[in-house]
Amino acid sequence: MTRALALATHGVALAHPNPVVGALLVKSGQIVGQGYHDYERRDHAEIVALKQAGTKARGATLYVTLEPCCTTGRTGPCTKAIISGGVKRVVAAMQDPNPAVAGRGFAQLRRAGIRVTIGVREEDAQRWNEDFAWWIRTRRPFVTLKTALTLDGQIAQRAGSVTWITSERSREAVHGLRHEADALLTGIGTVLADNPRMSDRTGKPRRRRLLRAIVDSRLRTPLRSKLVKSADGDVVVFTTQRADSPQARALVRAGVEVFQVRAQGGHVDLRAVVRELGRRQMLNVLLEAGAELNGAALQAGIVDKMILFYAPKIMGTGGVPMARIPSRWFAKSPALKNISVQTYGPDFVVQGYFHDVYRNHRTRRKN
Repeated sequence: MTRALALATHGVALAHPNPVVGALLVKSGQIVGQGYHDYERRDHAEIVALKQAGTKARGATLYVTLEPCCTTGRTGPCTKAIISGGVKRVVAAMQDPNPAVAGRGFAQLRRAGIRVTIGVREEDAQRWNEDFAWWIRTRRPFVTLKTALTLDGQIAQRAGSVTWITSERSREAVHGLRHEADALLTGIGTVLADNPRMSDRTGKPRRRRLLRAIVDSRLRTPLRSKLVKSADGDVVVFTTQRADSPQARALVRAGVEVFQVRAQGGHVDLRAVVRELGRRQMLNVLLEAGAELNGAALQAGIVDKMILFYAPKIMGTGGVPMARIPSRWFAKSPALKNISVQTYGPDFVVQGYFHDVYRNHRTRRKN
């Protein structure tokens, strides 16, 4: 299963809007077929492994990170191919969170006389598909708020300034997060202060361009900003302004999409933004913003996960907090759950969830 999970990671940025899946067939202690899912190549991971194994699949054990599908979509059901291939046993990490499949694939295999084991390295497999699980049930992207901050919780020395806080090792890790994401979301304040390009600089392959989204209620995005100058159908500005306004037309001419959403308290309705990104099959959205948008996103309840890169430094008074939120909100603030901590060079990273994505899909190992 460790090998199957490693194979699954090859599908990052290549499998969406499908889940990332790895599979391998083992017979007499030898790997006879293996593969991962790449959306453009159509075949699911199990089919890739079966085709590679050929007749050697008969009597083999299939290790797969996700329950084999039993439905017909762009491809036929994997369960049918597994049964036809003569596989004698299937070891799966997790159940498919898709309600159309959940449990039914395993049931079909068992009815065909195949021994099925579920729950091996389940939490590791779930980590790689938490975005798919959330989107397939809610049609809303899984939103991760990422920020770098000091030990006293500040992200910049003063408003409108750029402050490098964490180490190069942490910044490399952030590009890894960008590679996993389907879209980056930021606010006009960050665009004006930092003039970011918001790109995936890992050099790894992507099936879809990384969508770069800006929340800009009054359409103040500069035409000379790096985001606009590098736009090629992959930058969208969410605004409350009319799409036929002079500012909007100028951005459109520069290659930027302008998408009007309703206002909420005089600002862009963030829930409407998230719904639209979900409609575009953006499963994973990374929020990289300043205090204003971070605060608004938390209050709107659109953040599902937080990843906080802490530098071992104190900034002192006068800095910018991670999120601007009225103190009265503290009483109803949700608490992060399933918290983990790890180090990146001199920094440490805290990550946690506001809800359990797999609350209805946790499995005790079953044979």
